[in-house]
Amino acid sequence: MSPTANWSYPTAIRFGAGRISELPEACIAAGITRPLLVTDRGLAPMEITTRALDILDAAGLGRGLFAEVDPNPSEINLEAGLKVYREGGHDGVIAFGGGSGLDLGKMVAFMSGQSRPVWDFEDIGDWWTRADPMGIAPIIAVPTTAGTGSEVGRASVITNSQTHVKKIIFHPKVLPEVVICDPELTVGMPRHITAGTGLDAFAHCVEAFSSPHYHPMSQGIALEGMRLVIENLPRAYADGTDITARANMMSAAAMGATAFQKGLGAIHAMSHPIGAVYGTHHGTTNAVCMPAVLDLNADLIRDRFDRASGYLGIAGGYDGFRSFVQQFNDDLGIPRKLSDLGVGSDRIEELVAMALEDPSCGGNPVELTATNLKALFLATI
Repeated sequence: MSPTANWSYPTAIRFGAGRISELPEACIAAGITRPLLVTDRGLAPMEITTRALDILDAAGLGRGLFAEVDPNPSEINLEAGLKVYREGGHDGVIAFGGGSGLDLGKMVAFMSGQSRPVWDFEDIGDWWTRADPMGIAPIIAVPTTAGTGSEVGRASVITNSQTHVKKIIFHPKVLPEVVICDPELTVGMPRHITAGTGLDAFAHCVEAFSSPHYHPMSQGIALEGMRLVIENLPRAYADGTDITARANMMSAAAMGATAFQKGLGAIHAMSHPIGAVYGTHHGTTNAVCMPAVLDLNADLIRDRFDRASGYLGIAGGYDGFRSFVQQFNDDLGIPRKLSDLGVGSDRIEELVAMALEDPSCGGNPVELTATNLKALFLATI
C-alpha cells in the first residue's frame, strides 16, 4: 500500500496516491479562487494535466492554463506567463510538473506584484528583501516527477536568455503554501526521465551530506534521502507502476531539496552552466558529473561516507560508495561522458568561468578553482 500522510514540514504537504482530487480544497486553503495552472509544453496535453484542470473546473475554479515553459525556463517564459496571469485576472498559481513547470510557476506568482526586474532578486546577500511581500501571489505546488524537490523550495532557477547563465531567484514566500504529492502522477514517466529525475534527488542528498557547513537536521535528512533513492529508484525504473517505489521517490525528492539548505557543491556548479549552454537534462547531467566530483572531494568526505555506507547497505565505506555510484549510473542507463549528452570540449573555459560564479561553489568540501574545475570538466567530457 502506498504511504499516505499530512505533513507540515517544510510546508503543508498532502502526501498520498489519489490526492490530486484535493486540489480544490488546497486552493481554498491558500485563498485562491481563480488559479492559473503553470506547466510545461510536454505535460499540457497529457491526461494528468487535463484531469487536474477537470477537477478545478468541476469545483468552479476555471481551467486557466499556461504551458509555454522551456526545459530550462527563462525570463522570456516568465514574461509570457505574467501576461496570461494578469490578463486572466488570476489570484494564485498552481505550479504543476517537473522542475521547469514548478520553477516557472513559482516565479509567475512571485513576480505578479513586483515592479523590479526578476534579476534584482537573485540569491545574493539580502537581495530578497527588495521584493514587496504583498505582491507575491499564493502558490500551490503539484510535482509530477520525483527529482528537483522544487515543490518544497524557496527559490527557482531561471536562465537568462541573453547570457545563458542560470540564476537562482530566492524569497521565503516562494515556498508554496500547499503541496500535493500524489505518486500516481509519476506513473507515466518514461524510464529515462525516471532515472534522470531520481538521480537529481540523489545528487541533492549526496551534495548536502558532503557539504562542510553545519546543519545537523539537513545532514540527517540527506542520509535518509540517499537510502530511499538507493532502495526505490531501481524498482521505479524497472516497473513504473510500482506505486510504493514511486511514493518513496517523491519523498526522497522533497527530502533532497530540504536537505540542500546545507549547501550544494561542484556537481551543481558544473551542471548549471552545462544545462544553460547545452540544454541538457539537469538530473542526468548531475549523475554524469557525480563520480568525478566524488573523486575530487574524497579526502574530505571519506570519513562521513565510511560511517554512512553501512546504513545505506553498501560495503566498503567511501570506496564502496564511490564504486556503487558508477554502477548505479550504469544500471540506470546514464552515459559516462558529457559528450554523450552533446557537450563539447570547445567551451570549457566559458563553462569554468560560469561555474565559478555559481552559488553552489560555496558548499563544496574542496575549494573550487579554475584549475580543479577545468580538470573536472575535462574528466567528464
